Amino acid sequence: MTRSIPAHIVARPLTREAFAPFGDVIDMGGDNHYPINGGKAERYHDLATAEATGPNARVLISMVRGTPYEIPLKLTMVERHPFGSQAFIPLSPRPFLVVVCHDGKEGPGEPHAFITTPGQGVNYSRNLWHGVLTPLGEAQDFLIVDRGGDGSNLEEFHFSHAYEIHLP
Repeated sequence: MTRSIPAHIVARPLTREAFAPFGDVIDMGGDNHYPINGGKAERYHDLATAEATGPNARVLISMVRGTPYEIPLKLTMVERHPFGSQAFIPLSPRPFLVVVCHDGKEGPGEPHAFITTPGQGVNYSRNLWHGVLTPLGEAQDFLIVDRGGDGSNLEEFHFSHAYEIHLP
């Protein structure tokens, strides 16, 4: 079966509604926040659900420094994590590119691309096809929340043709 490959995909703004089929948007928006520490801090509560299943599963918190890719992005590979969710929370107020795919009959379906606003993070649902971490313009640091434990929690899929992801 031959897949029709679009010439290019344009990233759209990341919103809770548009991203809901793929996971959670992590930011200080929404109504679930309240003051703590005698009113000196505002807690934005329960922003995403960390999933960790499988043998000896546990939730990990890590940091990573990502190097930007050339834009337009030539997307040739996506990955997924069958035993756990994976969150990326930027540690600087810079946007980054988010690429996700629904599961198709023969692997991942057509990619969807989003561009975050400064300060937004994402939590990819368990077993969701997604692109690699893609900072824009310069290196960027991220906090990562994902799954540790036994078993292979990484699957990669290489497309037969590259998708070209453009910024708006």
